[in-house]
Amino acid sequence: MRAPKITLAALAVVATALGGCANMSTQQKNTAVGAAVGAVGGAVLTGGSALGTVGGAAVGGVIGNQVK
Repeated sequence: MRAPKITLAALAVVATALGGCANMSTQQKNTAVGAAVGAVGGAVLTGGSALGTVGGAAVGGVIGNQVK
């Protein structure tokens, strides 16, 4: 039951972080969204592992940064 708590927490962080995106460039927004989606995906795929969550955020951020 640990994964749902982490997923909910990650979603809350994402919602809060995306609220402050008004002054960000498109590339910065894509990076933030990619990191958030990657973190949630990593948490879900690894059963809430901190390493999976951080790894997913890193990979998602890199992918989001490269999206044009």
